[in-house]
Amino acid sequence: MSMTDLLNAEDIKKAVGAFSAIDSFDHKKFFQMVGLKKKSADDVKKVFHILDKDKSGFIEEDELGFILKGFSPDARDLSAKETKTLMAAGDKDGDGKIGVDALQQSQEKQ
Repeated sequence: MSMTDLLNAEDIKKAVGAFSAIDSFDHKKFFQMVGLKKKSADDVKKVFHILDKDKSGFIEEDELGFILKGFSPDARDLSAKETKTLMAAGDKDGDGKIGVDALQQSQEKQ
């Protein structure tokens, strides 16, 4: 399954383009722009599993830096600052990784 099986390719392209500048990434805006807010919990889980490259059930900090590439292979990597900010937003228990439940909760709060 690819990201475009779940999300509109044009929405992904616009969202990736909107955050092409270093240190411009805003995860809430990005996830809204790609359409995650409108997706079911099951679809959000599917997106999470695509982003979980090592299939550990979590997105660790090293994977998080490449999160945009999970949406579009030609997207940029997140800066260290952006990665830390995103990790802090999603890692509610401080264990250094983000579970699917954190992604789902962030969608519900938007």
